[in-house]
Amino acid sequence: MSRPREPGRAAASRACRLAPRLDFLLGLPGLLCLLGLLVMGCSFTGQDRRAIEGVLREQAAAWNHGDLEGFLRAYELSEALVFTSGGAIRRGYAAARARYLERYGARGAETMGHLEFEIVDVRGLGRDAAVVLGRWRLTQTEAAGAGVFTLVFRRDARGWSIVHDHTSVDKATRLPRRAPTTTSQKQTDTDSRPEL
Repeated sequence: MSRPREPGRAAASRACRLAPRLDFLLGLPGLLCLLGLLVMGCSFTGQDRRAIEGVLREQAAAWNHGDLEGFLRAYELSEALVFTSGGAIRRGYAAARARYLERYGARGAETMGHLEFEIVDVRGLGRDAAVVLGRWRLTQTEAAGAGVFTLVFRRDARGWSIVHDHTSVDKATRLPRRAPTTTSQKQTDTDSRPEL
């Protein structure tokens, strides 16, 4: 009595018989092309860079139209978002949004000023992540200033979004710190010192 063949062995046997045919059909150029397609699908491309630059252009345009909610759309809608600015670390989209609303929400388009980004470097970290180094400049407002930022972008089903934002102010644009009213009170985010 013969033993029934296992389905996995039959498939493996067929694959072994087809392998020489595939090698013949594809040859070295075909294998290199297939390998190139696999690598391209796993790496950061110029199209990815342009998409991230587009997110930042849209973000600045929203700011310049007084659209704070549009500006915030660039951030990951998650409690994992990290936002560092003005010496404070904030975690989560809700905290970042609350900070922007407190600092700029009442100002409106005419007093939020004009925001410009200069992208210095975009470095891919695999297919779905990148680090962006750049400069920001805020003019036409009492909170005018300039500085640098480092953003970590990640691609998900929504597209590219900021998952980590570290923004700082240039030394030349910093105003002197105001003395707190009491020794236990710290500076709030509602003052007019430059900070994005």
